Amino acid sequence: MPLSRRGLLRAGGLGAAAAALAGTPACSVPTGSTGRQMTLWYWTSGLSDKVVGEARRKFTAVDLRPVQIGGYFRSKLLTNMAGRAYVPDITGLKGEDMASYHANADQFMDLRALGADALADRYLPWKWRECITSQGRMIGFPIDVGPTAHYYRPDVFERAGLPTEPDDVAAQMSSWDTYFAAGRRLRKKVPGASMILGMTDVFQYAIGQSTERFVDKDKHFIGDGEHVRHAWDLAVRAKRMGITSHLRPGSPDQTAALAKGRLPSQLNPSWWSADLKLSAPGSKGKWRVARMPGGPANYGGSFLAITKYCRKPEQAFEIITWLLDADNQTRGFTDAGLFPSTPASYTHKAMRAPDPFFGGQVTVDVFGPAAEKIPVAYNSPYDVAVSQPIRDEIVNINDLGKDPDDAWRDAMSKVRRIADHLGVS
Repeated sequence: MPLSRRGLLRAGGLGAAAAALAGTPACSVPTGSTGRQMTLWYWTSGLSDKVVGEARRKFTAVDLRPVQIGGYFRSKLLTNMAGRAYVPDITGLKGEDMASYHANADQFMDLRALGADALADRYLPWKWRECITSQGRMIGFPIDVGPTAHYYRPDVFERAGLPTEPDDVAAQMSSWDTYFAAGRRLRKKVPGASMILGMTDVFQYAIGQSTERFVDKDKHFIGDGEHVRHAWDLAVRAKRMGITSHLRPGSPDQTAALAKGRLPSQLNPSWWSADLKLSAPGSKGKWRVARMPGGPANYGGSFLAITKYCRKPEQAFEIITWLLDADNQTRGFTDAGLFPSTPASYTHKAMRAPDPFFGGQVTVDVFGPAAEKIPVAYNSPYDVAVSQPIRDEIVNINDLGKDPDDAWRDAMSKVRRIADHLGVS
C-alpha cells in the first residue's frame, strides 16, 4: 500500500505552517547558516545515501552537510522557513506536496535562472512540468517517479486458472472490467484470497489514470465530474463484487497475507517493490510485475529545491544536477528503489539486471514504458483539501459498510463547505 512510504498530507498543523510562511517577509541568511556550510535536507530513502556521501567528497568548495529529517517533512520545512532560522540550502520536496509549494515559490530559487532549461530534455517531460509554477518559475528538480504496475503471484494465479506470464496477465487484465473478472475467479478458486487490498487502491489509481483531478487551473471544483465519479463507481463495484480484502493497510495482517499468498495481486508504484521485499522476504522469487489495468498512473516521486537563503546557489545547483543525473539516478534505483525520472537510465546495465525477488524478471521493462506514458494532469494546491472528504467516505464504505449513495452525498456536502472556505468556486 502506498501509505507505507508516502503519507497523505495532514491538515491543521501543515495549514498553519503554510499560512505563516505566506506572510513571511524577505530576510537575510537565517540563523545557523554559514558561507561555506551547505545543508541538504532529505528523508530516509529519499536519495541514495552512497551518492550523497560521494557528493560530500566531490564538492569540496563547500562543507555539504546532509541531514535526514523524520516525521512530517513538509511541516518541519515550512515551520523553519516561517521562523527564518535553520533553513536548509538544498531540500527535498515530496511530489504529493509540490502543488502546495507553488504558492510559496518566492521561498525557493528559480532553477531556470541557474540554467535548468539546458537539461530539460534529459528528464520525463510531465515530471519536469510539475515543478514549474503558473508564473514560469521552476522551484524543484526531478528526483524519482512512481509509475504503477500490477504486482502478482503466479503460483496463486495458476491455482485460480489465471495466466502466469507478465505479458499474458497484462493482456487478459488490461482493463478494470477484466481485472475485476479475474478477481472474482480468484476468490472462487482460491478461498480466502483477495484481488485488491481495499477500495482506496482502486479509486487512487483510477484518478491517476485521468487527465483531471479535483480543482482546475481557474480554481473551479471539478471533483464532482465524470472522471471522479467513474473512479468512485469502480471502487464501489470492486467492493460489491467481493474482491476487496478486509485488511487494514500497513497492518501485521496485511503483511502476513502478502507472505502467505492471500493478497496475490497488488496495484502499486515502482518503489513499493522495496517495501514488499522488506515485509515479505520469504516470498522471494514468487512475485512478478505486469502492466497496470486501465493504463499507467503515477504515485509519488520527489524533487530537490534550492531555498532562497542559500548563499551559493550556483554551487548548490551544480550539486543537485550531479546528484540527479542519469548515472546517479540509476544508482538511486539500485540503492534505494527510486525509479529514475531520466529515461536514459532505463537502458543502463544496472537497471536491466534480472531481479531474483521477481523471479529474474527485468522489471524496468514494465515500469519504464509506464513512466513515459503517464497522463498529464493539472495538480492544484487545493486538491488535497477538497478531495479528502471523498477519500474519507470511500473508507467509510469499505470499512463500515456505509451506503455508497449516502456516502457520495455526504462527501459532496463536506467538499462544498471546504471549497467555499478556500475560495474554490
